[in-house]
Amino acid sequence: MYAHVKERILDGALAGGELLSEGEIASELGVSRTPVREGFLRLEAEGWMRLYPKRGALIVPIAEGEAEELVEARYLTEVHAMRVLADDSDARERVVGSLRESLKRLSDLRARGDVGEFVAEDANFHATIVGACRNRLLVSFYSTLRDRQRRMSAQSIARDAATSPRILEDHQALIDLVERGDVEAYAEAVWGHMRQVHRLTDRPRPDIRWVNRG
Repeated sequence: MYAHVKERILDGALAGGELLSEGEIASELGVSRTPVREGFLRLEAEGWMRLYPKRGALIVPIAEGEAEELVEARYLTEVHAMRVLADDSDARERVVGSLRESLKRLSDLRARGDVGEFVAEDANFHATIVGACRNRLLVSFYSTLRDRQRRMSAQSIARDAATSPRILEDHQALIDLVERGDVEAYAEAVWGHMRQVHRLTDRPRPDIRWVNRG
């Protein structure tokens, strides 16, 4: 039950501000209210719901400023990973192969209209780049951003049908830059990509010179 409701929050099927009842979900899944109540409590603890006695469970909306914070955290982590890749041609070759496979899956998912799986694969694409940085703490930190990334991307796609084809185009451009090992061009491209997907107004990129090594 927990996984079912959380997945519907992340893929945008349950929008922020929507009110659910235990009985509604129990009937939908054919279970008693006890596992539903336990699932709601877990989702509340994770910040996805607020529970109101005798009223139901409110899906917590995306907070003001949360998208800005998410994009900046993702950007700084990805650019660092790209710097590591720029110095390792063998790793770049492996990552580029994985990214091309991911792009093919994204294209297939878009053709099927599967938004939930599309935004999950979009998150996988970016995580593949971060995974190459060989820093377990950074990889672990980045994984904590995944659910928020999925939810915000699904919301953007729901608002603008042009978002998903734009993601495909941007990902192809990012693959080309990873293959070339062009850190500065990648930083500029991924910053613009993230801000456009999450419908944020343009502003200067964070200074990435602090991640230079040597």
